[in-house]
Amino acid sequence: MRSVFLVDNGSLRPASTLNLRRIAAALSERTGIPVEAASLLHSNKVPAEELEGTPATTLGPAATRHAEQGSREIVVLPFFFGPSRALTGYLPERMATLRESYPDVTVRVAAPLVDLQGPIDLRLARMLRDGALEQMPPRARPAVALVDHGSPIPEVTAVRNVLAGQLAALLEGEAHSVTAASMERREGDEYRFNEPLLENLLDQPGFNQGEVILSMLFLSPGRHAGQDGDVAGICAEAEQRNPGLKTAISRLAGEHEGMVDILADRLRQALDGERFLLDLPGSG
Repeated sequence: MRSVFLVDNGSLRPASTLNLRRIAAALSERTGIPVEAASLLHSNKVPAEELEGTPATTLGPAATRHAEQGSREIVVLPFFFGPSRALTGYLPERMATLRESYPDVTVRVAAPLVDLQGPIDLRLARMLRDGALEQMPPRARPAVALVDHGSPIPEVTAVRNVLAGQLAALLEGEAHSVTAASMERREGDEYRFNEPLLENLLDQPGFNQGEVILSMLFLSPGRHAGQDGDVAGICAEAEQRNPGLKTAISRLAGEHEGMVDILADRLRQALDGERFLLDLPGSG
C-alpha cells in the first residue's frame, strides 16, 4: 500500500493550507493517484473553523496514521522550489522517527519544483512571465524584480538566480531589466548570496522610479506574500521614500494553474525511480 503526500513547509495563515489542499486535489484528479496535503510544521495550529471545518495535519502524524493503516510506501512530493534544509534535514529526521515504529516503511522524496540537476525546464519561468505580463502597463517596458523569501542555503538561492535568467530571456523586449532579489536574509557575510534585498533594490537607479513589477517567487499566501504581507509593506515604504516609484505585485507562482503539471511530472519521476531527492529504504 502506497501513500502520497504533497508537502509544504507550513504556515499559521489558513490561506496557505487551503492553497495546498486545492493543488493536492487537482493533482489527484490529474494523475488518478490519491494525494493528501500535509505540512512539515505550523499548520496544525490553525483553528479548524478557519479551514472550512477540517483541521490541518502535519506530515509526521499523517504518515504515522497511514503506516498504522498498512501503508508501507510513503512518497513525499515537495511543494518547494529547491532543496530546502527542511527537505534535506528536518524531513529525514522526522521520517526516521516514524521508521523506529515501522522499520519496513520506505520513504521516497521526489525532486523539488526546480531540479537543477535535471533537464532544462522553462515551465516555472513561463508561469512567472505570465504573472509579470498580467501586471504590465500598455506600451511600457518596466523593470522586473524576481523576489523570493531568502534562504540560508546557497542551492536554494541558485534556483532563484536561474529562474531570473530564464525570466529575463522570456521577457526580452517586454521588460527594461530583470533582477533577482530576496525579501530578507540572515545576518553575516556568509549569507550575502541572498543580495540584493528587495528594500535596497527599490532605492537603486532603475528600480526607484517609474513602473516596477514584482514577480513573486512564492508558493502560497501567508505572512510574507499575499494581501498586506511583508512584501507589500516593503513596496509601500519604498514608494513613500521614492515618490516617482510605482510597484505592482504579480500573483504568486504557486497559484498558477500550470503548477500541477510540474508536480505530476515530479510524482511520476519519483514513482518510476527516474529522479528523486531522497530515498530511505525500509528494513524489508
